[in-house]
Amino acid sequence: MTGPTDLPTLPGGSFAGLIDEARAIQQETVELRRTVHRHPEVGLRLPRTQSAIKDALAGLPLEITEGRSTSSLTAVLRGAKPGPAVLLRGDMDALPLHEDTGLDFASEVEDVMHACGHDTHVAMLASAAKLLSRRVERLAGSVVFMFQPGEEGEHGARHMIHEGVLDAAGERVGKAFGLHIAGRARSGVIQVKPGPVMASADKFDVLVTGKGGHGSEPDSALDPVPAAAAMVGALQTMVTRRVSVFEPAVVTVGRITAGTTSNIIPETAELEGTIRTLSERTRAFVREELPKVCEAVGAAHGCRVSVDITPGYPVSVNDEDVAADVANIATELLGPSNVEILSAPVMKAEDFSYVLQRVPGAFAFLGGCPQGTDPAEAEDNHSSRVHFDEDAMVHGVALHTAFALAALKGS
Repeated sequence: MTGPTDLPTLPGGSFAGLIDEARAIQQETVELRRTVHRHPEVGLRLPRTQSAIKDALAGLPLEITEGRSTSSLTAVLRGAKPGPAVLLRGDMDALPLHEDTGLDFASEVEDVMHACGHDTHVAMLASAAKLLSRRVERLAGSVVFMFQPGEEGEHGARHMIHEGVLDAAGERVGKAFGLHIAGRARSGVIQVKPGPVMASADKFDVLVTGKGGHGSEPDSALDPVPAAAAMVGALQTMVTRRVSVFEPAVVTVGRITAGTTSNIIPETAELEGTIRTLSERTRAFVREELPKVCEAVGAAHGCRVSVDITPGYPVSVNDEDVAADVANIATELLGPSNVEILSAPVMKAEDFSYVLQRVPGAFAFLGGCPQGTDPAEAEDNHSSRVHFDEDAMVHGVALHTAFALAALKGS
């Protein structure tokens, strides 16, 4: 099996030479990735990351705009010919997690780590900007490079949309593409799927209030713990009996908190969890039914119940035509052995969904499993030990570039 850097350049075609060029600047790609990896930042304010990206883009014919409410960065490359605009996105924030990889470029920031691979996204997008800048004369339209903070639960894409990233070229972008590295997929493979590709994610908090008392006399108190425990099972029954088997939904209670010691019946119990769905219709139904279930179970136990649902990211839905374009472009660029059509969505969530709600686009995955490691045994994203095969970034840089070239090839 050949790795990404061993793949021969395909003769002819629209993308001849792209793999070789991406490979030729691989050292620059790796250097930016490692710089960002050593100095990870969390959330919407990432000044050091933003500065590193600006340094990497210096000297390119780009119109660069910094975000007002965040440390985002938008860069516009205008082609030599008129035409539409296309958007390429790379997120850039890290996670609040101690790194245990042992890499010689491991995080130098305590309890912060690029465990989701956003450092590779930044590096691939910056290198794609370099390759596309060399091809300005071939571009009939503009490329918008969206360097986005705050993907990890901070709705960074929504902030950038509100500040005009989709219209940065002077007109609404006509297509959008996002790429995410995956630690448990074969290095260099491109995975894409038409239609729903990633789930929505909403958070729920349930407070169950009873009456505290001595653990030896439960009849003199009103124990909220059995009520909370019953809710866990009732919520799973709701999913299997109230939601169609053809409309996937996941309701997971991730935290139960109650009490202080063994012989005290607490006054309250708390549940916290997540809701994942693959359609906005099912999402709305579950969000409506979950409070009803919890309140009814609480009432049966004589307890008061309050439920709070915090909206998270919507469902990520790939445009079928754009997803097909990505598969075809990747096949021409990398060969059919390096392209997979996913048979099922991923139940994780992604805020590129906000872009996909407004623009026909596609979100794909780039395999980054280290060479010599069985993907099934590799560390997954968000693990403190996850690391990625940097050679896979050659494919990511080339695919970003090829997508924009195909979208802006003119007539």
